[in-house]
Amino acid sequence: MALDVDLLERSFALVTSRGGQLSERFYARLFERNPGVRAMFAHLDMTEQQKKLAASLGAIVGNLRKPDRLAEHLRDLGLRHGAIGAAPAHYAAVGESLLAVLQELSGDAWTPAVARAWTDAYGAVQTAMLNAALETAPRRAVGE
Repeated sequence: MALDVDLLERSFALVTSRGGQLSERFYARLFERNPGVRAMFAHLDMTEQQKKLAASLGAIVGNLRKPDRLAEHLRDLGLRHGAIGAAPAHYAAVGESLLAVLQELSGDAWTPAVARAWTDAYGAVQTAMLNAALETAPRRAVGE
């Protein structure tokens, strides 16, 4: 699948021009819609976590034109998330929250084309991270 890199970069620049709202709104929505996920963050400093999310999203968008770097970044993220027990359902919840907040912060600039670009991009990110997370999954013996 070919991503619309130009559109992703422009729309991300628009959203990030609003300061830290993306990370703050993302976690608020994620926890509101998925209260059980909050326990995974109980031991973390959420201000730092918001900064990490912003940096990670920036790295993803910033490396869209550098597939090798992007693949390495997503693999590292997937391994880390797999190690803390992130499951496919968590990725779905994250995707829903991220897309909703991107839409909210984009306002009228959130067009069907932008929605499609971000949906496609999140799908690609999710697939890469889940594939990496499988590397941390416990191995089962044949026949189990």
